[in-house]
Amino acid sequence: MNLLSWGLYPHYQNKKILIRSTSALKEALEHHKAIIPFGNGRSYGDSAINDSIAYLRPLDNIIHFDSINGIIHCQSGVLLKNILDICIPSGWFLKITPGTKLVTVGGAIASDVHGKNHHIEGCFSESLIEFNIMLSNGEIVNCNSNDELFLATCGGMGLTGIIIDAKISLKRIKSTNINQTTIKTKNLMETFEAFENFKTSPYSVAWIDCLATKKNIGKCILMVGDFSNDGIIEIPQKRKFAIPFTFPSFVLNKLTVQAFNWLYYFKAPNGVSRNTVSFESFFYPLDGISNWNRIYGKNGFTQYQFILPLEHSYSGLLQILNEISDSGMGSFLAVLKLYSKENKNYLSFPMEGYSLALDFKIEDGLFELLDRLDTIVLKHHGRIYLSKDVRVTKETFEKGYPMIEKFRKFRKDNKSDLKFNSLQSMRVKI
Repeated sequence: MNLLSWGLYPHYQNKKILIRSTSALKEALEHHKAIIPFGNGRSYGDSAINDSIAYLRPLDNIIHFDSINGIIHCQSGVLLKNILDICIPSGWFLKITPGTKLVTVGGAIASDVHGKNHHIEGCFSESLIEFNIMLSNGEIVNCNSNDELFLATCGGMGLTGIIIDAKISLKRIKSTNINQTTIKTKNLMETFEAFENFKTSPYSVAWIDCLATKKNIGKCILMVGDFSNDGIIEIPQKRKFAIPFTFPSFVLNKLTVQAFNWLYYFKAPNGVSRNTVSFESFFYPLDGISNWNRIYGKNGFTQYQFILPLEHSYSGLLQILNEISDSGMGSFLAVLKLYSKENKNYLSFPMEGYSLALDFKIEDGLFELLDRLDTIVLKHHGRIYLSKDVRVTKETFEKGYPMIEKFRKFRKDNKSDLKFNSLQSMRVKI
């Protein structure tokens, strides 16, 4: 079976090794020269793709749930959805969650994922108590935040070893509803002012119109919120829609993206409005659509996500949005978020500032556009998110990650560079 990333690109022949136990994993390490762990296939690029892939979804057992103290111990193949299904009825929620609950715990650690509350809570690694990881020699070791192995593994893209299980600290909630405030802005300056005005809100995220021009550059719909105290604890049983086939590539073009952006922007009321929404629609709006990646066509797509330091965020974003608008290669999934200070992990993505994530279908001229955006990102001292990347160069990557040499040394000293590799790690020479 050929395993692909969520972006359906690149198309690459690989061998799937089904892992059902630690003994099977150790045997796979002994018999394969280079291997990379693969969870639920929700990373966008080639970070979990190689000739030989250790498919870890079968390691999906919940080992123990402490409903009194809010601690869950589970294997690395468990989905965040499975954790929520168990912990929500007892009044617990994930401290940090990305925009989909369909990622594995191992993948969340390897990408050190973040969510809509990084400016308050930080990355996924900050909710980790400890984890067990299998090294290149088959040894299983325990790891916590006091260990260098922790700093290298969280955000390390599966290149230090294969995570077996983890203990995660949860967050107490009194409701599964979110009190949401929506702020509609007219340009990038207003968008930044809105983020500043609502920066104490626990959760915030903005959809931004990346095809807007001139005085409307950077207009957005900012959504901020927090869990309600209404005492309603339930997991909504929503009907799931599915994209039944891969769309023809021509369906997604500048006109359709402009039409979507216009409809999405104008459906929101002007100024500030308030309502109550379910946690599903607030945190995971796309999880209700199966196979939504098919809308980008048979060539697939890539998500371009970058972050800029706070002092350079406005000028950098203004330049980047102008470049995208001029190109006509707009994205209708354009997500702007605010971040607090970066952690100590060697390859973790966030820093204090703003990130923008954009989905682009693979088409002629796209990579040239992204090369131009790379230049702007580096000019403003930013970096690219490896979990979304499929084409960044070694030089661009290195300039964004000052701890890369420490990571390389750690890999070499522990001989993980001889066993754990992906197409991405070979491309950027991690």
